[in-house]
Amino acid sequence: MQTMTQDTLKINGDRLWKSLMELAQIGATPKGGVKRLALTDLDKQGRDLVTGWARQAGMSVTVDQIGNVFMRRDGKNNALPPIMSGSHIDTQPTGGKFDGNYGVLAALEVVRTLNDHKIQTEAPIEVAFWTNEEGSRFVPVMMGSGVFCGAFTLEHAYAAKDTEGKSVKDELSRIGYLGEQVPGDHPIGAYFETHIEQGPVLEDADKVIGVVPAVMGLSWYDCVVTGMEAHAGPTPMHLRKDALQVATKIMQEVVNIGNRYPPYGRGTVGMVQVFPNSRNVIPGEVKFSIDLRNVNDELLNKMHEEILAFVDQTSKATGLGVTVERVSYYPPCPFHPECVDAVRSATAKLGYSTMDVVSGAGHDAIYAARLAPAGMIFVPCKDGISHNEIEDAKSEHLEAGCNVLLHAMLDRAKIVS
Repeated sequence: MQTMTQDTLKINGDRLWKSLMELAQIGATPKGGVKRLALTDLDKQGRDLVTGWARQAGMSVTVDQIGNVFMRRDGKNNALPPIMSGSHIDTQPTGGKFDGNYGVLAALEVVRTLNDHKIQTEAPIEVAFWTNEEGSRFVPVMMGSGVFCGAFTLEHAYAAKDTEGKSVKDELSRIGYLGEQVPGDHPIGAYFETHIEQGPVLEDADKVIGVVPAVMGLSWYDCVVTGMEAHAGPTPMHLRKDALQVATKIMQEVVNIGNRYPPYGRGTVGMVQVFPNSRNVIPGEVKFSIDLRNVNDELLNKMHEEILAFVDQTSKATGLGVTVERVSYYPPCPFHPECVDAVRSATAKLGYSTMDVVSGAGHDAIYAARLAPAGMIFVPCKDGISHNEIEDAKSEHLEAGCNVLLHAMLDRAKIVS
């Protein structure tokens, strides 16, 4: 057998692609996507396939009480906490083949590659997949990793129900993934997650690897503007209490705030409900969502203060009632400098084009980072499209990201000489 050094070691890209395509057949949709919602029969089939592959690779499998799965390749010193990588295998109702799935199967390919070359690591290597990351069937999102890190309780997660009234705990039991290990009792030495970018930045810049220094924080709000519905014909313009016109002023300010804090400021209104929503009635009430994001707490707090101040000024100037309620807040998540450096060094060693990309989406790595050093690796996806059946990525980019993952994990796990 040819002697492989850490510097020349590469994964099997064809095997990675084949595994991705095989998993994608479970829940495959006519448009080429995947519908494999958390804790359904299809999710069980996906879990069984992946854990079967892990056992074939000589790994042991542990399941915790929220259904998170940890697949372990022993190291020389099993007293050391494992170097872990993973993501999720549940999908959106109209999801793609790569979101989440790539992170799990890339980590499995790392193990297969180490097996191929009979490489022993000092620390154990583990592959994880987390329960209900997408939140499509049950809320909250990132449920498994959130329970694991203590962001919310196991009882809260167990009680969550889908639209048919089925609970998380009952469905975990039904599909055979209600484990015994207490969430959070499983040690992590460091955590890496590979993922398609889910945005257009890498493709636009023609770069292969995104080094992810942080994930944006977000503030979500519900805003309600209350005016008075009236007939659109007889009511003069200066006597109207038009809730929609006032709401649109606030909506424009949301966008303006995002633009005032480049490069990572984001301001979005994605949902609007107009009452009574009739062609010839002046709107009496408008409810809409506000989504603000940025890369650090200081900037996100400034954006928060600015939208509240603008709402207050607008209400006083127009005489209409306006309420704003913050309904969700996720703080920005900077990744550990040593893990970020491990990704950056691996990318440089392998010679891939690269740039830093701050993630605008949530990932299980956010919660893992609360318990252990963590980092992420992005690869491009076609047109930046994700959460869509036409989600796509080039096999050579997926292979490159997996090679970076391999070397970043070895940087932490250490090859036994």
